[in-house]
Amino acid sequence: MNSRAGSFLWNLRQFSTLVPTSRTMRLYPLGFSRLKIVYSNWNPRNLLLSDFGNGVQSSIRYLFQDALIFKSGDNFQTKGIGTETVLTVDRLLCPRRLSFDSKHSLDPDDGLKKITFHHKASNEDVLTKETKPTPVNYKKLSQECSSLSDVLDRFSEGPIFPGSNYFSAMWIIAKRMSDDQKRVEKQLMFNHPAFNQLCEQVMRESKIMHYDHLLFSLHAMVKLGIPQNTLLVQTLLRVVQERINECDEKCLSVLSTVLEAMEPCKNVDVLRAGLRILVDQQVWKIEHVFTLQAVIRCVGKDAPIALKRKLEMKALRELDRFSDLNSQHMFEALAAMNHRSIILLDECSKMVIGNIHGCPFKVLSNILQSCRDLRYRNLDLFKGIADYVAATIDIWKLKQVLFLLILFENLGFRHTDLMDLFMKKVIADPASLNMKSIICILHVYSSLNHFYKCQTTEFQEVMATSLTGYLHHISSENLLNAVCSFCLMNHFPMALINPLLQKDVISELMSGDERNAHKLRILAACLKLDISCHNMVDLAPPPLPSTALYPNVKVADALSSLLGEGYFSKNRQLPHNYHIDFEVRMDINRSQVLPFSDVVTSAADTQRVAVLCVPKSTYCLDLAHPRGFLAMKMRHLKVMGFHVILVRNWEVERLEMQDVVTLLKTKLYSAEAFLTADVNLQSTC
Repeated sequence: MNSRAGSFLWNLRQFSTLVPTSRTMRLYPLGFSRLKIVYSNWNPRNLLLSDFGNGVQSSIRYLFQDALIFKSGDNFQTKGIGTETVLTVDRLLCPRRLSFDSKHSLDPDDGLKKITFHHKASNEDVLTKETKPTPVNYKKLSQECSSLSDVLDRFSEGPIFPGSNYFSAMWIIAKRMSDDQKRVEKQLMFNHPAFNQLCEQVMRESKIMHYDHLLFSLHAMVKLGIPQNTLLVQTLLRVVQERINECDEKCLSVLSTVLEAMEPCKNVDVLRAGLRILVDQQVWKIEHVFTLQAVIRCVGKDAPIALKRKLEMKALRELDRFSDLNSQHMFEALAAMNHRSIILLDECSKMVIGNIHGCPFKVLSNILQSCRDLRYRNLDLFKGIADYVAATIDIWKLKQVLFLLILFENLGFRHTDLMDLFMKKVIADPASLNMKSIICILHVYSSLNHFYKCQTTEFQEVMATSLTGYLHHISSENLLNAVCSFCLMNHFPMALINPLLQKDVISELMSGDERNAHKLRILAACLKLDISCHNMVDLAPPPLPSTALYPNVKVADALSSLLGEGYFSKNRQLPHNYHIDFEVRMDINRSQVLPFSDVVTSAADTQRVAVLCVPKSTYCLDLAHPRGFLAMKMRHLKVMGFHVILVRNWEVERLEMQDVVTLLKTKLYSAEAFLTADVNLQSTC
C-alpha cells in the first residue's frame, strides 16, 4: 500500500504540471497536452525544444495506479467548449501507458470525483487518426537507406516518434560498411544539419519512450562514436539511472552490453553500481544464458565476491543448457569479471574440445587470452586447440598461427607438431615475414626452447638473414631482444651482434630499462662462454640479492642429513651473474663427497655439482621440458665445469623428509656408485 500511495502522490504532482486547470486537455501519444480542438495540419516539428518546455517534463508511465482523479475545485471548462473531459490514449504509440481501473470508486464526500474515460467517435477524431504519424521502423529504414546521411535526410523531411529508431537504423547501416567508409560516413553524420535536431528530439523523448528503445539508442550512439562526454550521452545515462527499475531481462542484456563498451565516468560508475544491485536481486530470474554472460562481463573485476559467486552458481545451474557458443564465450566472461571458477572452466573446456572443428580464429584467441588472464592451465584444452590448428594449418594465415603461438608461449605450452609445421612454413617463405613477426617468432621458439631435428640450424640462419635486412630500420632495443633470443638458442649471428657491441649503443641501453641491462649481461656471458669472444665491453655486475629467491630450507636440511655439515655450500654466486642454490664437491666418479673446506690440489680429480632448486615457471606446461633461460643456464654451468642437478620445488614440498633425502641421494651419486653396497659417507641417512 505504501508503494501504491507513493506512486499515486508522485504521479499527481507530475500531472499537476502537465495539465493546466483552466482548460480541457487531450493527452497525445508523446504525452504533450493540447487543447481539445484538433487541427488537421499536424506538424512533427512541433515536437522540438520550444514546445517541450510547455509539455511533459517527466515520466507519465502509470500516471495513477488505479484511477485518474482530480480535485473537485479544479475547473476543466473553457468558454465555447463542452464540459466533458476526454482523454484519448493511443495504445500503439504511447510508450508509457496509463493504467485505469474502471471498478475503482471514491466517496464524493472526500472532495474528489471520478473522471469517466471513454472514446468519443467524431469527425474530429477520424481526422486525427488520418493525420497521426506511423512509428518509424528502424529495420525498414536501414533497408531503404544506404548511408547515415540518408537516414538524417529522412528525419529532416518529417521527424517521427521515436527518434531513437533513427540512431538504431544508422548503427545497422554502419555495421555493413568498411572501416574507411565508416570513418567518412561518421564525419558526414556529425556535420549534417539535422543531426543536432535528432539529438535534441531524443533527449526530449528520453523520459517517455520505451526503456528498451532508450537503451538501444544509447547503444547505437556509443557504437557510432558519439563522444561519451556530450550532453546527449550523459543525459541518456541519467535517464537510464532514474528508470532502471523498468529493466527486464532483455533490457538487462542491452544495458550490460552498453556499459561494457563505455569508458569509466561518474554516471557510468553509478549506473554500473545500480546494475549490480539489480542483478543481485534478479540473478535467479534470468532465463537466457547469453543475458547471464552479458551481465557477468559487465559487473566488472571490482564487483563484490558474493555477487561473483552468485553468478558462478547461476552459470553452473545452467550448464545443461549451454550451447557450443555459450561454452566458448564463458571464458571471456569470467576473465572480464576476474573470477576463476575451475569447475565451470573445466566443463566448458570439455565442450570446446568436443566441438572445436570450425571454431573461428577470434574465438580461439579469446579463449587462450582469457586462460592467460585467469591463470587457468588446462593441458587437454590447449592440446585440443593446437591439434586442430596443426591439422588445418593450410587454411590459416601465417600471422594467425603466430598469434596463437605467442599466446601458447605466454601460457608456457609447447606443442611440438604445431611448432614444427610452422617452422617449415617459415623456412619455405621467409619473405612473408616483417620485422615484428621475426622478433616474435624468435622470442617464442627461444622461450619454449624448441628445436626441430636437422632443420633447427636452417631455421636460425633464415631468421638471421631475414632480420639482417632490417638493420637500418630496427631500434637498438628490438635488435637486443632478437639477439638475446638467438643467444638462448645457442646461435650467434655476428652481423646482428656487432652493432650492439658499440660503446654508445651499450651506454644507451644500460641507461634505459633494467631489462636491457639484464639482456646485455646474457649476451656478454654467451660471447665469453659459448664462442670465447672477447670483444664484449665489460659490464658492471648487478647488485647481489640480500636473500635467496627461494629459501629451500627443506632441501638444506635433507643435504645436512645426507652429507653432514661442511660438505656443501649454500647460495653460491658465480661469474657471469649466475647463482646456484647449493654446491657439492665430489670425486670424478661421483662416488664420494669431498669436504668443502679442503684445498683441492687437482681440479681434474674433482667434480663440482650444482644443485638448482627450480620452480614450475622454469619448465614448459608439461613439466618435462625446461624453458629457454633454464636450458641456457644449464649449458653455461656445464661449460664452467659443473654437473647440474635439478630439484623441483613443487615435488619436494609434497615429500616427507626421508623421501627428500632418498631423492637427493639418487641424484647426487652416479648410477654405479649408488648400486654399490658400501659407500664411504660422512653421514648416512
